[in-house]
Amino acid sequence: MDKDLISTMIDEAMNMLQYSYTPYSNFKVAAALHSKDGRIFGGCNIENAAYSPGNCAERTAFFKAVSEGVTEFDGIVILGGKDGSITDYCPPCGVCRQVMMEFCDPKTFQIILPKSKEDYKVYTLEEMIPLGFGPNNLK
Repeated sequence: MDKDLISTMIDEAMNMLQYSYTPYSNFKVAAALHSKDGRIFGGCNIENAAYSPGNCAERTAFFKAVSEGVTEFDGIVILGGKDGSITDYCPPCGVCRQVMMEFCDPKTFQIILPKSKEDYKVYTLEEMIPLGFGPNNLK
C-alpha cells in the first residue's frame, strides 16, 4: 500500500472516532478497512452495558464489508485511545486477529497502526498472529 492510500485510510479512521460508542471505558477505537476492489469501510468500537455484546472497530468494519458482499481485503488502519486521544499504537485484539484470518492472506494483509499520519507502523497479519488458524486449516 502506498503512502497516499495509507494517509487516506488514516483520515477515514480518524473520522470514524466520532462515532465510537464508549460510555463505559471511554477508550475510542476506529478502523478503516481497504478492500481489494478499492473501497474503504470504516468501523468504530461499540460498547454495551453487558460488556460481551460489544464489538471492536476492526470487526465492525469487516462485518460491514462482508454484509455488503465484500470478502477480499489488503489492509486495515487501526487507531484509538482514551477519550479519542491517540498517544500510542493501538494493535488489534486476539478476536479481531482471528476474524482477519478468516478473510485475509496472512502473508500479505497489512495492519497499519498510526500515532499520526507521519508516525505509523505496518505489520503483516502473519506477524501479528504467527501460526494463525484459518480456512486453509479446514481443507
